[in-house]
Amino acid sequence: RLGIQAFEPVLIEGKAIQLHPLVCTAYNADFDGDQMAVHVPLTLEAQLEARSLMMSTNNILSPASGEPIIVPSQDVVLGLYYLTREKVNALGEGKIYSSAQEAQNFYEAGHLDIHAKIKIRMPKEDGETGYHLVETTVGRAILAEILPKGMPFDYINRTMTKKVISKVIDSCYRKFGLKETVIFADQLMYTGFKYATRSGASIGIEDMEIPDDKSSIIEHADNEVREIES
Repeated sequence: RLGIQAFEPVLIEGKAIQLHPLVCTAYNADFDGDQMAVHVPLTLEAQLEARSLMMSTNNILSPASGEPIIVPSQDVVLGLYYLTREKVNALGEGKIYSSAQEAQNFYEAGHLDIHAKIKIRMPKEDGETGYHLVETTVGRAILAEILPKGMPFDYINRTMTKKVISKVIDSCYRKFGLKETVIFADQLMYTGFKYATRSGASIGIEDMEIPDDKSSIIEHADNEVREIES
């Protein structure tokens, strides 16, 4: 059961329990006033069992499907999607850079749009020596900086949707094991939060499109209710 997990406690100010965002899926938790119980293992045996079997870092796969359960959601997905999307005719499109770091420097200096399609000189993969040019975007080059060593750039050289992120984390686990996957998922989370904030994305009531036939839809539904009740 992933509804009961063990954590290393961190002392914080305030009276609310703070939960790591990546374990919310396992608990089916949200942040609208959920209550959680905290149990303290007292005996040495209980502490050892909690550390070896129940630690959240050891429970990253769903028992039901075997797929990762520490997949980012909501704000993190928004940030990673924003970071990796393409934009036609963006500032700096078509330029070539010697490394991902150089592209990032130009972006931070304001000479390059984060969504611009560019080419970057990158090391060849699959044990080959030398370099080759890869067509990508500035955002994807930034994301490549947190990839585990040896993980192919092709995995993230696309627009990152929730499904794609899940596949990337799953591939990381199969290829590099538990420890690398936990570190990578954590870095994905922080990167997602950072660029969700930078994107300035927001939604309001005026963004909602009201269909012209709204009143007739409601009237039709009301009539159906009356027919069933009578």
